[in-house]
Amino acid sequence: MSRFQLHPRLATDTIILGELPLSLVLLARDSQYPWLILVPKRADIREIHRLNEAEQLQLMRESCAVARLMETELAADKINVAALGNMVPQLHLHHVARFTGDAAWPDPIWGKHPALAYEDPESVADEWRQRLAILTGFSVR
Repeated sequence: MSRFQLHPRLATDTIILGELPLSLVLLARDSQYPWLILVPKRADIREIHRLNEAEQLQLMRESCAVARLMETELAADKINVAALGNMVPQLHLHHVARFTGDAAWPDPIWGKHPALAYEDPESVADEWRQRLAILTGFSVR
């Protein structure tokens, strides 16, 4: 059995914020949208239904906690949660806070605009770590 490793594309396109009991928590490197990604720390898993039942429930708990946090902290109009995996086969769940005035509204964000880097990504990452610290089981990695 192989060991969990973050997919190279996720490693390039994100900043690791920390971890929850099951998942790594990542920040997408696109300042146009508040965008967190959960990656279950399980090797060779592409689909949610391939996790065991306890892991499926834990992923749902973590996803809901992150979505709730984003909705509350950012006063988002909508939280989009998606597990696409067409470009990156490793199971990961996108959590994107959407606002009626954002760059892609009301369309999906994928392919709408090129990513816009954060001016100070570490500062933004630290802000997210502080927010995430209220979630049960969150730790900085």
